[in-house]
Amino acid sequence: MWESKLFTAVVVAAHSFIFGAAEARLVTIPSTPFSTRDGMYSLYQLKSIMYDKRYAQAVDDKGQTLIPETLEQFARTFQQDVATSLGINVPVVAGDEAAPHSIMMTLDTQTDFLDAAGRATAEGYRLVVHELGMTIAGASPLGVWWGTRTVLQAAVLGNKSIVHGQGVDAPGWAVRGLMIDGGRKFYPVGFVAEMCAYLSFFKQNTLQLHLSDNINNYPDRYSEERTLGLYSAFRLSSQDAAVAGLAQLRNESYSQAEFEWMQKQCVQRGVTLVPEIEAPGHALAIVKWRRRIALETDLSMLNISHPDMLPSLEAIWSVFLPWFQCKTVHIGADEYDDKLVPQYSHFVNSMATFIRQKSAKATRIWGTFTPRQGANVSRDVVVQHWSRRMGDALHDFVDEGYQVVNADNAFYAVGKWSSAYPPPLSKTLVFSGNPATGGSFSPNILDTADASRNAPRDSPSIQGHLAAFWNDWGPNGTTVLEAYRSVRDALPALADKQWGGDLTESEYDGIVDALRDAAPGHNLDRRIKSLTHVVVDYRFASAAEDGLIADTSGNGYHGRLQGQGCIVTAAALSLSGTCHMVTPLSSKGRDYTLSFSLKPAKPRRRSSLFSGPDSALIMEQDGRLAMLSDGQHYQLDPSYTLPTDHWTEVSLVAHGDQTFVKVSTHPHHVPRTMEFSTRLGVWGLKFIRAPMAFEAPLANIGLGFVGLIKDISLRASA
Repeated sequence: MWESKLFTAVVVAAHSFIFGAAEARLVTIPSTPFSTRDGMYSLYQLKSIMYDKRYAQAVDDKGQTLIPETLEQFARTFQQDVATSLGINVPVVAGDEAAPHSIMMTLDTQTDFLDAAGRATAEGYRLVVHELGMTIAGASPLGVWWGTRTVLQAAVLGNKSIVHGQGVDAPGWAVRGLMIDGGRKFYPVGFVAEMCAYLSFFKQNTLQLHLSDNINNYPDRYSEERTLGLYSAFRLSSQDAAVAGLAQLRNESYSQAEFEWMQKQCVQRGVTLVPEIEAPGHALAIVKWRRRIALETDLSMLNISHPDMLPSLEAIWSVFLPWFQCKTVHIGADEYDDKLVPQYSHFVNSMATFIRQKSAKATRIWGTFTPRQGANVSRDVVVQHWSRRMGDALHDFVDEGYQVVNADNAFYAVGKWSSAYPPPLSKTLVFSGNPATGGSFSPNILDTADASRNAPRDSPSIQGHLAAFWNDWGPNGTTVLEAYRSVRDALPALADKQWGGDLTESEYDGIVDALRDAAPGHNLDRRIKSLTHVVVDYRFASAAEDGLIADTSGNGYHGRLQGQGCIVTAAALSLSGTCHMVTPLSSKGRDYTLSFSLKPAKPRRRSSLFSGPDSALIMEQDGRLAMLSDGQHYQLDPSYTLPTDHWTEVSLVAHGDQTFVKVSTHPHHVPRTMEFSTRLGVWGLKFIRAPMAFEAPLANIGLGFVGLIKDISLRASA
């Protein structure tokens, strides 16, 4: 039933589906211009995915990546996505003309694919659907790739059928996507790859990764000792002696192989990873590495006038520029001392010249000082506008001849809590962010409150738009999956506007959940397939000789014992501390209830009751409970300890953005409920308690635990 309702919504063509009607479109994300005619093509008829062998090794050389995928490579990834999202398995075939019941992927050198400024774009494509299949013809292989996203989405929403017709589609802007603050919160390589897959499904092509930063410094209140003790990080780790000691958090930084892997994973889906190394402000990690180049009035900044400052930055960039497989890099240049504007301009221009001469790459900076303030930054440097207090982007940058990436703080969120930029990103503002009309936002809108500060839609100075997610309070403020949740719902809506689509909010709300669930290449929601609301159920009625523990939920997620000393007895699992149980699962996202009964032996020992790749539920040696996530320790109510030598019923419950533990030593008693939270240090003035949302850890049960456990059950509800 739900599939037929979604199909009703998938094609909206202004009252009638007349072939050639100018207003006809597919309701996808972004919306797709598409003139329809009678008939549907069912992908159940599909026999192959074809790529034009004449262009098999063609690439898009006009985009931002230096390692673009070929047409053939995109075809093979598309084949995997068709299997994942639609459950349809067909071969990939090379050919010079479309075979019956194929999706033909080819290039179109005749059609004018134009952006909002009327310039040619290599990201455009033409889609034709007919009774014998379909053709996606792109201005480049990347354009073809975006066409495959349209096909997947339309098929998901149309019960694996797409209406006959044709359309020409192209992005209005070249830069579309998200920036994440990896300087104050480490994002593992797998998360970055999954995030790129999520962006790609909605035709966003940029993930900017902020690679160095620190918790805010307040030199008027902080001593040198306190400043140097603030959390800071530089996320690139090299064995090169020139940067020895720069990446102090080795387990939370990227090796060259890891960074190259992330870039490749992103490019496979049309997304370019744009690296940012922040200086001369927000540079405490660099100061800790080379104290002598600090600005003495604020140790989180670099002293541009120091003779070793530029050579130090050049040494850093010399090591890492070869890692970056992109045409533009970001040097930060945000929030510096406003008494040093001339020195700031010299720094930016010097670094931009160095980077261009060293690597032929372009440079991007945060909009910080304007020409009106005396800044004299080269017009070859792209300005990423983020705050109206840092200048009027139209009059101070666009009208002064700069290319601008719009990252205005209207679409800016700080993890977990902020008085100015609370999460999540605002979906409503996406559809009401044009101050001139009250209608939808678009990348040329540099100020959502003042229409006089906005560029024309066809301005050639606006390169595009990026949303931003910051971790101002440091690594304990959010988990990486909470960060995803903070941007998840608004990002696809922004994708529509960044591309140039025209979805209404009601149209968007009607399709986004189904599309998110079908997006290939990621499982950031940590979904688990289940026949019922009971996902897994271990009752320990018996154990097979090979150590198999039956899952009685009907889903077949059977566990297995590993190590020595595990015994199934009296419907419970006895654990010796040298054995544990493994499951085929990893993590379950919100909402859920993970319940079990536990009887720790005396003396207790620190153990991992449940663990997975995203989190672990820990019993400390004194019986207190804690969660570990992203290397951070979150203590439950310290007044509670698990008793020894008798049973306690425990439930780990995730509801929305909160996680609770419920405990009871008697089945007829009201359980005691406690909540996990984090403590945020805000502005160096106060602490704020905020809730934590943890995934259920499921991969391992009882690591290091001594005692009995039974009645393990996971339900997909709170």
